[in-house]
Amino acid sequence: MDIRKVKKLIELMEESDITEIEVKEGEDSVRISRMNNLSAQAAPVVQFSNSAAAEPSPLVSAPVVTDTASVPSGFIVAAPMVGTFYSAPSPGSPVFVDVGTRVNEGDTLCIIESMKMMNQIKAEKSGVIEAVLVGNETAVEYDQPLFTIV
Repeated sequence: MDIRKVKKLIELMEESDITEIEVKEGEDSVRISRMNNLSAQAAPVVQFSNSAAAEPSPLVSAPVVTDTASVPSGFIVAAPMVGTFYSAPSPGSPVFVDVGTRVNEGDTLCIIESMKMMNQIKAEKSGVIEAVLVGNETAVEYDQPLFTIV
């Protein structure tokens, strides 16, 4: 996107009451937003992105374990990347694994969607799923525990 167009958008925003605008042009998009404050006006914030990146989905918080005695003791399968955790291959399909499911090394445990790529997370060890530590469609962080296998 041409920088002159971005500057013109900023000027139009400053002349109006608009606090946020997003424009998509081909594969490019720009989002400009500003925060109005009674004491001062913040400068516009400009974010550029490629349209290959989709609108962010609402984040669902992961369960928080507060009691260390309740932390499962088996082999921990951790998230190898940041993304969205899916327990089934598609909505309405049965989950890959649940508590008590016997898995073999290499079996698919879940999918993590990251940057529009669906990444199958495989069992690194054979055993029985002792705990599923995150909920379906939950945002997960790198190295966050997902499952325990005993």
